[in-house]
Amino acid sequence: MANYIRFDWAMKRLLRNKANFGVIEGLLTTLLNEKITIQRLLESESNQEDEYDKYNRVDILAEDSKGQLILFEIQNNNEYAYFQRMLFGVSKLVTEYIQRGQGYENIRKVYSINIVYFALGAGKDTVYHGTTEFRGIHDNDILQLSPFQREKFKVDTVSQLYPEYYILRVNDFNKWSKIPLEQWIYFLNTGEIPDDADAPGLGEARKRLNVNSLSKDEKNAYYRHLDNVVILRDNITTERAEGRAEGRAEGRAEGRAEGRAEGRAEGRAEGRAEGRAEGRAEERYEIARKMKLANIDLATIATFTGLPLEELDSL
Repeated sequence: MANYIRFDWAMKRLLRNKANFGVIEGLLTTLLNEKITIQRLLESESNQEDEYDKYNRVDILAEDSKGQLILFEIQNNNEYAYFQRMLFGVSKLVTEYIQRGQGYENIRKVYSINIVYFALGAGKDTVYHGTTEFRGIHDNDILQLSPFQREKFKVDTVSQLYPEYYILRVNDFNKWSKIPLEQWIYFLNTGEIPDDADAPGLGEARKRLNVNSLSKDEKNAYYRHLDNVVILRDNITTERAEGRAEGRAEGRAEGRAEGRAEGRAEGRAEGRAEGRAEGRAEERYEIARKMKLANIDLATIATFTGLPLEELDSL
């Protein structure tokens, strides 16, 4: 089976080319269940991100043939306030893409598409869809548009006027399926496109995202990106595991010594806190060592780890 480029790196480097829009259009068409044609790409946050965010996350902002705004975000590592980040991104678009003095009827429809490679929230599904509706607190009825509003705005429900959110939690999905959306999630997680893939856009992805089509410099940049992503995930996993283990061990030891319920509670709490702190400190040095091996510059390593440059030289 061919080796395909990870979707986040492709979005950062390849899919911004108009000739490659068909890949993203295919995913959108599959997800939104209607034909989506990207008219153009708009300025997004990507050009303002630091080196860490270049491999931790990627975003792309598109405008479709209807003038609707579509914000793609891919996040590689855990961010506990990611729900608020989604809200912030959409709120910025709503205000930035309406001219001063225009009426509110000119506010654009926004779709927020979020592909996350971590366990965001607590849920069993892989795809979540969020819309806005207004329900009566007494009769539980949904507030509807008036006939005039439906005619004016060319939509049938209030929710169609508001931003819509899609969250694709792709990390745990690795079973091939005949369902188009599940085929996309399988590709996003595994990077594989089986021969019988027929979801919109995957045929384009097969043509456009083959690693062997990259130049030597592009391949080197791509493999550095893969190394960075692996390092970040490994560091976070290790830090959490070590912090929890040390915290539990010290908490139990101190709790037994105290011999009282209060002592056990305080010991566990302090042990966990100290264990996490020590784990994080040691992990920063381990992160720095791995990043140096990946040929990441010292200034970026210092920014990411918080370690002084003089200590990095001696690692």
